[in-house]
Amino acid sequence: MSEGTPAASGGPRRGALAFIFVTVALDVLAMGIIIPVLPRLVESFVAGDTARAARIFGGFGSVWAFMQFVASPVLGSLSDRFGRRPVILISSFGLGLDYVFMALAPTLAWLFVGRVVSGVTSASFTTAYSYIADVTPPEKRAASFGLVGAAFGLGFVLGPAVGGLLGASDPRLPFWVAGAMALVNTLYGWFVLPESLPKERRRPFDWRRANPLGSLALLRSSPGLLALEAVYSLHVLAHNVLPSTFVLYAGHRYGWDARQVGLMLALVGVCSIGMQALVVRAFVARFGERIALLTAIGGGIVGYALYGLASSGAVLLLSVPVFALTFMFMPAMQGLMSSNVDPSRQGELQGANGSLVGITGVLGPWLFTQTFALFIGGGGWPVIPGAPFFLAAAMMVVAMPLAWRAAQRSSTAPARI
Repeated sequence: MSEGTPAASGGPRRGALAFIFVTVALDVLAMGIIIPVLPRLVESFVAGDTARAARIFGGFGSVWAFMQFVASPVLGSLSDRFGRRPVILISSFGLGLDYVFMALAPTLAWLFVGRVVSGVTSASFTTAYSYIADVTPPEKRAASFGLVGAAFGLGFVLGPAVGGLLGASDPRLPFWVAGAMALVNTLYGWFVLPESLPKERRRPFDWRRANPLGSLALLRSSPGLLALEAVYSLHVLAHNVLPSTFVLYAGHRYGWDARQVGLMLALVGVCSIGMQALVVRAFVARFGERIALLTAIGGGIVGYALYGLASSGAVLLLSVPVFALTFMFMPAMQGLMSSNVDPSRQGELQGANGSLVGITGVLGPWLFTQTFALFIGGGGWPVIPGAPFFLAAAMMVVAMPLAWRAAQRSSTAPARI
């Protein structure tokens, strides 16, 4: 696959950053499209047994996260060796073929294989972050990472809505549409996306760095980076409370149906887009990445606590603007971490991040759903339906002092490793 002209050599081509935004938005949109229909498709393979389908679907989610854990450092190291462009395009192409594969799935086992492959190809999001680090000056990275975060928000706002409409007539139709979107995006990128990593900045592929545990060795090479990654892991782990328990929580506590839950998630997505696309750039320019990170963590502490305390759906809705502060976390954190790592190791850094996301993706859903089950009544435990959100808030409380010290060290004396 042609490498194209390195974007870093003369500044990024105008369409390059736009393509990264579009790639992330379309890939997340494609993933979002299948959210409302995948459980129904699983259910159709088990003769409508909802309980069994739920257990199988939970297993699919854990396997998907595990594959992210395994594949992220491999793809990150491959992008350090061969460049970002081929990894991004091949992954996008593979994701498109995988959705077609799942659309044709005649058995549950076939669908399971599709989810495994999807976990691998979706791990290329880490390479998109590496691309941003390649072509953006350190002082502007938080704003650029914010745009990528806005693309995530856009995909998750529109995806489930589109998938629900398409799946109303045929639960397999959203898979066909998602596959077509990914394949068209690959074709678009072939002509638009330049390479961002010049050959002189590449490094040999090494399995010691590319395996999930070996990739984490990078984090031990700098105390500041290790502390930042600990904060990053706590944030991602806490955030798992939303996809794993929110639908159950809103239905149990407020009696919300699917439409009300969808509107709530859409509101959260809109706040995510607004925060990362419009607020992050100005906030970081005025206060710096460290203050942005600490503000995001503070928003998480208060926001998760308010979610758990909200006595009605109306109060929960009023909590969303406070919780929206957490969406500054990822741009600020990515900016701080990327400034601590040599340009030739950005892919390795993002691979390590992807592995941590995979670990938390396997652990988080189990932890929060079990907590929710324990505290909604029975078994002698007190009735505290908001317990999972209080647990998430506690994780952010632990993250605050770690971030205070690590971000101060990173912002005053960055050490590239």
